[in-house]
This record gives sequence, structure tokens and C-alpha cells, in this order.
Amino acid sequence: MNERERDHENDDRNDGRTEPREQPDGASARPGQGPAPADRPAAPETPGGERAATSTDGGREEPAAERTTSLRKELPEEVPGSASGAGQDADAAPAAPGLTGRQRLVKGLWPPRLTRAQLIVALLLFGLGFGLAVQVASNSDGDSALRGARQEDLVRILDELDDRTQRLEDEKAGLEEQRDELENSSDQAEEARRQTAEKERQLGILAGTVAAQGPGITMTVEDTKGAVEADMLLDAIQELRAAGAEAIQVNGMRVVAKTYLTESGNGVAVDGNKITAPYRFKVIGKPQDLEPALNIPGGVVQTLEKEQATVTVERSTKIVVDALRAAKRPDYARSSSR
Repeated sequence: MNERERDHENDDRNDGRTEPREQPDGASARPGQGPAPADRPAAPETPGGERAATSTDGGREEPAAERTTSLRKELPEEVPGSASGAGQDADAAPAAPGLTGRQRLVKGLWPPRLTRAQLIVALLLFGLGFGLAVQVASNSDGDSALRGARQEDLVRILDELDDRTQRLEDEKAGLEEQRDELENSSDQAEEARRQTAEKERQLGILAGTVAAQGPGITMTVEDTKGAVEADMLLDAIQELRAAGAEAIQVNGMRVVAKTYLTESGNGVAVDGNKITAPYRFKVIGKPQDLEPALNIPGGVVQTLEKEQATVTVERSTKIVVDALRAAKRPDYARSSSR
């Protein structure tokens, strides 16, 4: 190498220290780095206009569009309807397609979903309804006897009730009259004795210690088959007492408050004394009350006739009850008056 060439080389080196050399494509060289290689190919563009990234080691990286597609594949699939159904109830099931309004209503009501409070209320309502039904049924059974009665029988029963009411009113009036006589009598002691004697006669009739007479009825029961029992005759006595009978005699036996009837072979015993058919009742009282009481629907006469017995009832203005009961001193009861 000659001197001229050596000087030219030194000038070039000096120029490189003071002023960087221009790089291709306007890129300047960094200190410590060499010039960018001129033969590095440019990054190709993707069909969507994106430029593919290149690796630092000189190898080409995958395009951005392909990398986006791979990231989408790694992400979990989006739940359908998550954005649009955010304000809806999660438990509400979508309506089945093809159902009518009635079918949807039935599907919503059945099967029923009852709470404990609703179940308790339902049980209470059921118990209340059952109690009302039982009460209505019992009232209907009690009125069935009168409901099936004829008009004449109903009128007769009503007249009997009116007669009983009138009898009680008469008794009340009599007691009030006695009170007034005791208060206004000048000789109260004599009036008291008179009333005491009258009360004794009345109590004697009820006790069966004295004979009695007055208007009433005679009832005769023919029992050819022996089907009449003691309880049937006892029902007849009770019915007569309820109708206002003041004195009763059956086949010569005086009926009083403590009278009892029992079965005795082919007959009936009254206070232990046997009597046989026909059974003849002599009753003192108001005939207009006594006879209808025996002939009410389902009463004494119909019950005896069902047993194929023959019953006849006759009214009379004078009935004599002359069978007597011996007066018996009570063992324990004593009068409380002084």
C-alpha cells in the first residue's frame, strides 16, 4: 500500500468517529451496534392489512390474525343469553313452545306447592266444614219425624202445645189467687188451714192414698199374640203424664210416682203385681189433651199397632179411679217446715 492509499483510509476513519454514517431506509446506527443488515426482508402483510411480526433471532413469527384465532380457542365459550338474561329470574324456566295459555296455567298450578301455614289453614277450614255438616245432618234427623207428618197431625200437635201452655197459665193464676187470699183474708189462720186441707187432698190423689173422679179417657190394649212388653206400657204412662194426667189406674193397680213395670212370664207386673191382657187404663185429666197425645205420629198407638195389638181410646166426662195405695211413712225424709 502506498502513502496515498493510507492517507485516504485514515480520513475515512476520522469521518466515522465524528459523524455517523447514514443507514439504509433512514435508520441510524446505535452505538455498540453494527449497521442493520441490508438484506433483511421486510415483514409481509396479512390479508387483513396487518403486518406479520418477526422474531429477533431472524425466524418469522406467526401472523397476528392467527395468534388472535388461537387465543379465542383457548378462552371458554360464552354462555348463551348471559348478557340479555341478566335482569331475569334465574329460576324461571322458559315457556315451552307450542303451549296454550290454559296449558301454561295448569302447568303452573299443578303440582301444588303448599307451605306449612297454608296446610294448617286448610285443615282448620276442613274441620269447620265437617262440624257444620254434622250439625246440619243432626238437625235434619231431629226434624224428620215432623217433616213427614200429615197436616192434621201437625195441627193436632200444635193444639196440644197450646193446651199445655194454657194449663200452665191456669196453674200460675191459681197460685197467684191463693197468695192474694192469704194476704187479704181477715182470718189468715183459717184460710191457711183451708188451703192446707185442699193441698192434702191434691197430694193424696197424686200419692194414690185417696180415690179420685173427673173427666178423662179409657184406653184398652188387646194383645192376643203377647207382643206387648212392659216398656211399651211404661211409654204410654209417661206420655199420659206429660199430657196432664192427674190420676192413672191400670187393671186395678194405682200408678204413682214410684211405680215400676217389669216383664212377668206372658204378662206384665206393676210394682211386683202381675197383670195380663187386655190392659185397661183409666186416666183422669183433660180429654182434649190426653187423646191427641196418644195418637201423635210415631206415638203410643202406632207403636202398639205395629206389634199387632188393638188399641181403643174413649173419652168420658166421669172417670173413677178408686184403686188405693197404702200411705207409707218415709224412712229418712222429714218435713223441713216448722
